[in-house]
Amino acid sequence: MQKSMKVALLLCIFLFTAGILAQSAEGPKPGDNPARPAEATQDSATPSDYVIGADDVLKISVWKEPDLSETLPVRPDGKISMPLLNDIPAAGLTPLQLKDSITEKLKKYIADPRVTVVVSAMNSRRVFVTGEVLHSGPMVLLPHMTMLQALSQAGFSQFANLKAIYLLRTENGRQVKLPFNYKEVVKGNHQEQNIQLKPGDTVVVP
Repeated sequence: MQKSMKVALLLCIFLFTAGILAQSAEGPKPGDNPARPAEATQDSATPSDYVIGADDVLKISVWKEPDLSETLPVRPDGKISMPLLNDIPAAGLTPLQLKDSITEKLKKYIADPRVTVVVSAMNSRRVFVTGEVLHSGPMVLLPHMTMLQALSQAGFSQFANLKAIYLLRTENGRQVKLPFNYKEVVKGNHQEQNIQLKPGDTVVVP
């Protein structure tokens, strides 16, 4: 009696194990929804209110449409060119607004298009550094870049007057001059002089 009960128990265990293995080997069922990639609207390094400009480089991806996914420069006229859609205005829009614009246009050709727009190079946002620096000329304006950060990237020549640096900025059609004493700022003094830069600013190191 005990032997027959043991055989029955072993048989049940075998059938239960075989059932589990068979289910795991079946894979997803036809009714299951495959995982879809999360939609990304922009690079985390790009501010949400960033406005696209000429010379910026955009990485545009359309899910499951490799022919429509590419990296594009924004032309001087503020437009980009995409297959099917031809010229699309991009300058003056945020990445999210451009994503919505492309998505709406693609609906004529693709069912439920999933679009991602990432600013891979913010070339339209430039400041200029001139004077007694090691690297003069235009500089890409990074998010929240300050005077001190720009000067650290430009470097100083041995003749630089670090106490008399100034910023030239155009406000309401007029050029204003804002002083910057490097030696005081690096000591923690006059932090109000270490302002965030704006596109078109010119930093002068006499």
